[in-house]
Amino acid sequence: MTTTAPAFAAIEEQFDAYLGDIKYATMTTVDAKGRPRTRILIAVWEKVDGQPLGWLATYRTPVKAAHLAHNPHTTFSYWSPRQNVVAIDAVAEWVDDPAVKDHVWQLYERTSPTGVGYPLGKFWKSPLDPKLHVLRLTPWRVQTIRGTDLRSTIWRPGKD
Repeated sequence: MTTTAPAFAAIEEQFDAYLGDIKYATMTTVDAKGRPRTRILIAVWEKVDGQPLGWLATYRTPVKAAHLAHNPHTTFSYWSPRQNVVAIDAVAEWVDDPAVKDHVWQLYERTSPTGVGYPLGKFWKSPLDPKLHVLRLTPWRVQTIRGTDLRSTIWRPGKD
């Protein structure tokens, strides 16, 4: 059974708990011929004006950059062996602003939600490292599924 959440707040606790437990997401993009490609990544999420906003510290690989240049829509799928799921459909946008990179660096250090981040210093020297790239992830649909009974709840922005 699927229900619609009237506001993100209605699923926020479940969203945070599942992401904190699962941590890694499968990010899916598609190429210019419509062929999907997945990769396993750790995004961090914050709440801005009552809605989730995601950030991904990553390398700007040729495949990822080409896919997102052609189609910026992506899905982040989180799954646990208990069958709990969070699916986040989002629009991804590269952000080069040093202040944003510093903010994202701090989010990863603090972890957001609790347990999700990691020290970016293992991969990049600092927020100013030219090899560090940041994707802003603006969700247009978030779905949570509870594994014990497959109860599904969908939230879409603009419904708050």
